[in-house]
Amino acid sequence: MNHQPVLRAAIGAECDGKLSLPENSQEARRWDALLEQARRDFDAGKEPDFVRPDILNSWKYSRDAGIDPAFFAYTFPPQDEVKQILADNAVLIEVARGIMENLLAYNPDGHINLTDANGITLSYCGLDITPVGSILRESEMGTNCTARCLKQQRVVYLLSGENWKFALRSRHYPCAAAPIRDAEGRMIGVLTLTATQDNFHYHTLGTVQAAAEAVGQQLILRALLAEQKSILETLNEGVIVLDRSGTIKTINRYARQIFHGFARTGHQVDAVLNPQNARLATMTFCNDREVVFVPSENQHVSCLVSVMPAPTGGKIIALRENQRIRAITRRVMGVNASYTFDMLCGSAPTLMAAMEKARSCCRSDSTVLLTGESGTGKELFAQAIHNESLRSGEAFIAVNCGALPRDLVQSELFGYADGAFTGSRRGGAAGKFELADGGTLFLDEIGDMPLEAQTSLLRVLQESEVVRIGASQAVKVNVRIIAATNCNLLKAVETGAFRRDLYYRLNVISIPIPALRERSSDIPALTEWFREKVCTQLKKVNVQFTPRAIEALCQYPWPGNVRELENIVERVINTHNGLHIDAVDLPEEVIQAGRSQPELAVSRGTTTHAVRLDENERVHIIATLNSLNGNLRQAAQQMGLSRAGLYNKLKKYAISVDEFRR
Repeated sequence: MNHQPVLRAAIGAECDGKLSLPENSQEARRWDALLEQARRDFDAGKEPDFVRPDILNSWKYSRDAGIDPAFFAYTFPPQDEVKQILADNAVLIEVARGIMENLLAYNPDGHINLTDANGITLSYCGLDITPVGSILRESEMGTNCTARCLKQQRVVYLLSGENWKFALRSRHYPCAAAPIRDAEGRMIGVLTLTATQDNFHYHTLGTVQAAAEAVGQQLILRALLAEQKSILETLNEGVIVLDRSGTIKTINRYARQIFHGFARTGHQVDAVLNPQNARLATMTFCNDREVVFVPSENQHVSCLVSVMPAPTGGKIIALRENQRIRAITRRVMGVNASYTFDMLCGSAPTLMAAMEKARSCCRSDSTVLLTGESGTGKELFAQAIHNESLRSGEAFIAVNCGALPRDLVQSELFGYADGAFTGSRRGGAAGKFELADGGTLFLDEIGDMPLEAQTSLLRVLQESEVVRIGASQAVKVNVRIIAATNCNLLKAVETGAFRRDLYYRLNVISIPIPALRERSSDIPALTEWFREKVCTQLKKVNVQFTPRAIEALCQYPWPGNVRELENIVERVINTHNGLHIDAVDLPEEVIQAGRSQPELAVSRGTTTHAVRLDENERVHIIATLNSLNGNLRQAAQQMGLSRAGLYNKLKKYAISVDEFRR
């Protein structure tokens, strides 16, 4: 920005008065004599016609304010206030100090002082001393150069005879003052130069104005640098700025964290970070490229890197750690493990045995193979195992091997390098193994994995490293594998559809998950759990399943297992308008299955063999207790039993009432 027009206008306005700047010291002394006479005339009640109007107005203000021109003493704010003012203006003082000293070199017999926007002296240098903290406002000192600048907010000058205080008039030192402004143009201080008459002339105003402008520009530059540094430090990617020789000039917080302090200013970037297959000081590539850094023997850091030329001739390196990118990717994908063992609903002996075995394997990183029919909750078991293991704070990635196209299985699992095949993403992509690094990878429907992918999977299990498609170097991964299948893998091995060596690698810890028909005693509790969940989701009044409905559900074989039960509960609640769901309200397949069961016939009033009733009596009692939240009195009334008779049956079938009380 060119400030010269503003400067010329300010100086022109200041020198346009009746008494302009003297051209030499002899003329200055003559004007001081005239001003002395003018002051005597003013004190006598006259208005001198050759005194500048704003000076005359300032004299009038000083006289009306009762400021004694014969008494000279500085006034100060309270000491603690002065300390705070100096602290608030520390940067201004630091920047102005050097410029003030340079300015004084041209006026060795003069004096320079710096004040804030309120006329409080912040700093001084030169022969005459203006104490730090002294107040130079017009209301305290009367007419003076600093006060004039504060009031006019432009460059001003004052001849010694124009000062209000006699002590200042007698020094015969003229002075000039200029405002210091911030980036918004607000006046934040005043720079005042007092010089001998021989060294004071028209160009003195320009010198003072240029010095004040320099202070303002330095402050603006500092503010910009501080802002840029703040932005650089808060960026979510690493930035390293190099000079022409490859020496680090600037490195931000993110980059320092990535390399744990190995890279610092003054270091040669390639020497300390040791990038593989790259020399960052000489290369330029704007597209992200994966680079592995080896700053120490025990540290390998994989980053996506861009190297761009800097305006100064060096390089700007932008980098993002792959591990962090994968963590962000996992959050965006929404992959996590939410289930724990405590959330698995049921208390059947077969389920408890599976849970006990699953809990025991949480203490190790051994591979787990979950077997069971579709819909039994194999992924829930996998999530629970992950959440109770030492990897619970890391990623849980689930992959359905049966849902992946055969030609994409390997790229999805193991990733691919840049240019590996037509249509591949520039820069390549990480596979599920790399995304799960440090955590758990759940491979569902492992029996449907193609043979060629099985070979690559076996290598990962053996070597703990992944080779992307089209890449030549392996990437180390630390992943725990939990596999699941609903087919007979041994039969697949015998037919050649599954590798025998991979089967034995996966089948380290085998956990069979029971089908729902094998734990029918859990059906009432599962039904209630799904009922509450669906009613909450649909914002529907809590409907209840009658004992006969629960009994019918318990008699259904559930080929789709727990998943089918959840779907049926949701379907019935969606389509039913009443407050109670009876057996006849259930889907046709459940009703048809119940009609072949003698216990449903009994519930409708027909007779049946006593042995068959006894076989299903336990299920009926459980359903009734579940629907009544364990209320024994109501349950006994509903089933036509005395309380003593109900207690005998509870003891007979080992039914705990506490399980149904909520």
